[in-house]
Amino acid sequence: MNSKLLKLGAIGVCIYLIATGLSYAAFSNFGPASKQVPTIAAPTPAGPQARFTLDPSIPRTEPCPINGKLYTEQEREVWEKRRPLTVMIENSEDSRPQSGLSRADVVYEAIAEGGITRFMGVFYCGASAASLSLAPVRSARIYYLPWVLEYDALYNHVGGAGNCDDPTVDERAKALCRIEQWKVKDMDQFGISFPTCYRNYDRLPNPVATEHTMVCVTDKLFTLAEKRGWTNEDSKGVSWDENFTEWEFKDDTEPADRSSDVVGEVEYSVTDTKADSYGVKWVYDAETNSYNRFTGGEQHMDLETEEQLSPKVVALLFAKFTGSVDEHFHNLYENIGSGKAIIFQDGEAVEGTWKKADKSARTIFFDKQGKELALNRGQIWIDMLPTGTTVTY
Repeated sequence: MNSKLLKLGAIGVCIYLIATGLSYAAFSNFGPASKQVPTIAAPTPAGPQARFTLDPSIPRTEPCPINGKLYTEQEREVWEKRRPLTVMIENSEDSRPQSGLSRADVVYEAIAEGGITRFMGVFYCGASAASLSLAPVRSARIYYLPWVLEYDALYNHVGGAGNCDDPTVDERAKALCRIEQWKVKDMDQFGISFPTCYRNYDRLPNPVATEHTMVCVTDKLFTLAEKRGWTNEDSKGVSWDENFTEWEFKDDTEPADRSSDVVGEVEYSVTDTKADSYGVKWVYDAETNSYNRFTGGEQHMDLETEEQLSPKVVALLFAKFTGSVDEHFHNLYENIGSGKAIIFQDGEAVEGTWKKADKSARTIFFDKQGKELALNRGQIWIDMLPTGTTVTY
């Protein structure tokens, strides 16, 4: 009798486990899709995750079309199957140090709200040898879209300002509406699930609010883009660079040929009230011919690589700025047209202008004589500042 009872009990347990598994599978595969990512942190290895090992003896002969930096053939074979990826990354005090910015080919920076800037990294060549964790990813703003369109790029963000039917957002600030109307290749996190994007509450050693925790992973974003028909070509077979204008590039000026009047430091702040936390200083490093970034008086680091942000070129673009145009305190920039610019490279400052003919045209830099400036090869950092911002150098 006891033997029969044990057998019946075992059979019952098996039936229960099978039923539970089938129920879970059914709900997992056919249940309603959620727009929210998991709130439990996923363990992620520190630093970029290498796709292959680069032999240091392999010559760097392949110029990146975006910033002119030289890479290996291995890396070119990866990036030429993709299109550029642009990602919104915040710059509040609680977001620092950010993840992934040191590997961006270009970084754009402009004020979001409250005098706090926001970054948009362009990831293409620098994200070819390794997958990068990018964080904290934040929401879209309309004045970044003309920069996205320069590359016909993927645009990764977490929501944004203003759907077309939102009466609380100024028409001029409706980023989500323009993303739809301008047919931007949108990778809004609200349509992307774990593990491509997820919230990591343990990314920093100190606790931060939920809005500062979104992580998105470059290789997974590129894989998702491929599923959506957005590789180096779109679903109609149009290459991302069909209308792309490359900047002119040059090698670093030899130390002996550089000006004896070196511009060692560049300082500015987009807001007087928060200068202690958001004031920016660039310190020229003659040995690497790059510019080390300091924010709020501290080295501005990349959490993943443990490197200080150090672009080869810093371009300051001045444009008309209109603040707080609606109840959400959204801002506007006139970054289509032209304006004054100061370009820092090789320890020198070149005063000139920037020009952008329309929303999809490339932003080009010119000297005072109207000649296009050739830029040093490597990361390029573009700061859009309100006209009249004080810059000391």
